[in-house]
Amino acid sequence: MYWTILTPALGGLFVGLALHYWVPGAVGSGVPQVKLAYARYAGHVPFRDALGKFMLGIVQIGSGGSLGREGPTVQICAGVSNQLARLASVSRQNQRRMTAVGVAAGIAAAFNAPIAAVTFTLEEIVGDLDQTMLSGVIVAAAIAAAVERGILGQHPVFEVHQAFTLGHASSLVSYAVLGLLSAVVSLMFTDSLLGLRTWFKQFTLVPKWVHPAIGGTLTGTLAVLAMWWLKQRGITGGGYPTLALALTGSLPANVMVGLCVLKLAATVCSYASGGAGGIFAPALFIGGMLGGTVGYVDVALFHHSTDSIGAFALVGMGAVFAGIIRAPMTSVVIIFEMTGSYGLILPLMIANMSAYALARHWRHLPIYEALLLQDGVALPHKRPVTEGAGIEPPGEMPP
Repeated sequence: MYWTILTPALGGLFVGLALHYWVPGAVGSGVPQVKLAYARYAGHVPFRDALGKFMLGIVQIGSGGSLGREGPTVQICAGVSNQLARLASVSRQNQRRMTAVGVAAGIAAAFNAPIAAVTFTLEEIVGDLDQTMLSGVIVAAAIAAAVERGILGQHPVFEVHQAFTLGHASSLVSYAVLGLLSAVVSLMFTDSLLGLRTWFKQFTLVPKWVHPAIGGTLTGTLAVLAMWWLKQRGITGGGYPTLALALTGSLPANVMVGLCVLKLAATVCSYASGGAGGIFAPALFIGGMLGGTVGYVDVALFHHSTDSIGAFALVGMGAVFAGIIRAPMTSVVIIFEMTGSYGLILPLMIANMSAYALARHWRHLPIYEALLLQDGVALPHKRPVTEGAGIEPPGEMPP
């Protein structure tokens, strides 16, 4: 049990030292850095940062940080793709496009979701439907997914052995409520992360490189609490094995509530303290637990089959993803591709769009742009393609 606390702390200490003395640009998830590079620096993601994110992401997540691998994959693949373009001496315009191509390839391989990779790249990185790069993004996503499936097999991330469908129209009310709750939880996550990150920026009693170790200690403590109280793992890392249990409806309601709260707190601690990892997987985990909890309420109120609990967990994954990441199209498509389950399109659209619209209404700025703004960087709403303007990124790109 002591190692559950000590290991994330030691991993955080190593990451903190490496970020301070070697690769400060590898902090955070990597998505804000790529958005900034695409918007201002002709897509140039330093290869040193990409290499650093690869190594530090392994240490941070492998040692028990409550973060995911998908965000780092965005920065890693964007950096490699952009470096290849620079070595080939292509135009700066095409270097910028190659960054987007790398993002699509990375997301497609990480989630085994080529269509979601395309929509995410267009929604979150490019910011519009740029037809000049659409073909390259599609081809990169398709090839990456084909290679991934060739190595790991033709399996979705989550094996859903049950064909989820909308059992009864009355459940649509519960799915709408799930969308509302997902928006609330999304704002709680975002505000908590930004607030604790501000606190760490002002906390000067210890060196900055110690901060990830503090976050690791807190994360490990929460993981021990989950094992003692709920008899479940899933607080450390992405938590996909535990999330898979939620999709089968085999976790009790009190366990889902506890895991939702503890995972949210652990991810906030890991990220805000300056760790190297993403929030995609934690967002899906939190949403799955929230959705499963609402599913239990739906079963109790309307006497529906308990089989629908897994369906609510699946829809909750997409709804919280939509509320936090603010990529509504991606939040729908990615659930289909990650699970191979296409029978819940109406509940997914209702819950996801409700969560997205409400979260956007209550807090207009998405989390990645809020993180950049917290570091004094304001992204333009439209990303102008300017040949030769802003080619080199600053020495330390904000997380």
